[in-house]
Amino acid sequence: MRVFLFFIEKGGLFMNGLRDLIATVNGKVNDFVWGLPMLVLLVGTGILMTVLTKGFQLIYFKCWMDNTVGAIFKNKHVTAHTGKEDRSISQFQSLCTALAATIGTGNIAGVAAAIAAGGPGSIFWMWIVAIFGMMTNYSENVLGIYYRRKNTAGEWSGGAMYYLRDGLGSFKGCRQVGKILALLFSVFCIFASFGIGNMGQINSIATNMRAVFSIPNWVAGIFLMVVAALVVVGGLKRIAAVTEKLVPVMALLYVLGALVSVVWNYQSILPAFASIFKGAFAVKAVGGGIVGSGVKAAVTWGMKRGVFSNEAGLGSSVMVHSSSNVKEPVAQGMWGIFEVFADTLVVCTLTALVVLTSGLVDLNTGAVLTSMEKTAMVAEAFSLHFGSFGSAFIAIAILLFAFSTVLGWSHYGTKAFEYLFGTRAAMGYKVFFVLFVIVGATMQLDLAWDLSDTFNGLMAIPNLIGVVALSGMVRKITRNYIDRRLHGRDIEPMYSAFPEVQKEQEKTVNP
Repeated sequence: MRVFLFFIEKGGLFMNGLRDLIATVNGKVNDFVWGLPMLVLLVGTGILMTVLTKGFQLIYFKCWMDNTVGAIFKNKHVTAHTGKEDRSISQFQSLCTALAATIGTGNIAGVAAAIAAGGPGSIFWMWIVAIFGMMTNYSENVLGIYYRRKNTAGEWSGGAMYYLRDGLGSFKGCRQVGKILALLFSVFCIFASFGIGNMGQINSIATNMRAVFSIPNWVAGIFLMVVAALVVVGGLKRIAAVTEKLVPVMALLYVLGALVSVVWNYQSILPAFASIFKGAFAVKAVGGGIVGSGVKAAVTWGMKRGVFSNEAGLGSSVMVHSSSNVKEPVAQGMWGIFEVFADTLVVCTLTALVVLTSGLVDLNTGAVLTSMEKTAMVAEAFSLHFGSFGSAFIAIAILLFAFSTVLGWSHYGTKAFEYLFGTRAAMGYKVFFVLFVIVGATMQLDLAWDLSDTFNGLMAIPNLIGVVALSGMVRKITRNYIDRRLHGRDIEPMYSAFPEVQKEQEKTVNP
């Protein structure tokens, strides 16, 4: 018995030491990855694509709204399920799966964390990231469709690794560079799927379930692991079938609950917006004003949490968008714009207003007036109006948001693993991913979030290099679509970089 206790004690000390070592190393890598150059690359890519497409997300606002959320009610091809023999999914299913992966704890915990660390001004910079991030996400999806291929199972396979290898790699002298960047992206994506797509989300669920319903972390972990196994192992079609039902319901319920809370404090709405704009530039008001943590903190936290939320620039959601039965790259690109719009400019903004109008933040100085942070701060804001139901509502929202993210990211990791090791090896990844759910439920929350930020940044670097290098191709494809579809010019469409795929797509009837 003493020997057993000795090993337990030493094992615990070893694990604590290992955790501290990982946290230290990760902190240094995180600071390097999310330094000024990374933020410049991230936002700069969005600005570049906005300029090259002549402000597509702004000038053609009505066009992409009509072809996304508007098309759900008018175009049967957008929502129609594919046949059993067809391994692709519908455009609407691809959006729901992508939103399932993006609408997660970042929309609740991430927004609250940004306000707590960077002040109300961080929300302004979150908006900036979203506005330009729309075109980054658009470009990723356009390239994803244009360079996708079918795997041995008949499924569409697309993503940053493919347009890095076949797009960037087609440039003179860049063949090996494209292959290396594609390999790095895939490796970082696999690790990120266990961070942002598994541990961070599951830990938030387990923590909230314990705080609100007194459910032990390990119990929540086992339950979530079983449910994840039932969906994830079934493949993309089963994931899409779940997310297309779950995402609209969970998003609508959360938006309605947030609107009720904000309207309840309608007198604080304008002061809340004023605090956001003042805090963004550390502008002092007459009575002392907003100082907060300064512009640097507001910019850094706003951008980091913005990327964590909408994932524009990571090259993640393009992997599910590429599985759509669409043939027009620009058509799927517009879904990417809507994805960022819905995630950040709608859901994240409402979360921020819930917190800022609740009285938990001094709108004059930007100081947080509660010891609660992250999800607990949002839960406390809801509780002010809804009592104990408010905390339960947020706990359930976190459960749905975060678990849907796990489902979406399981597909991203699967496609990256498939790229590296082949289609047959993907099942091994799925099993390991599901088993890791229990680890996420019982690990330290801050470490899970820090690891997520690190791998997000590492994953974004090769992807953004690819997007910038292929920006001319995105511009060309966009101009081709506008000339054909909007101006009625009779020119050859640009569906694919590969002649055999181009011919196959020309025979299909879906847009």
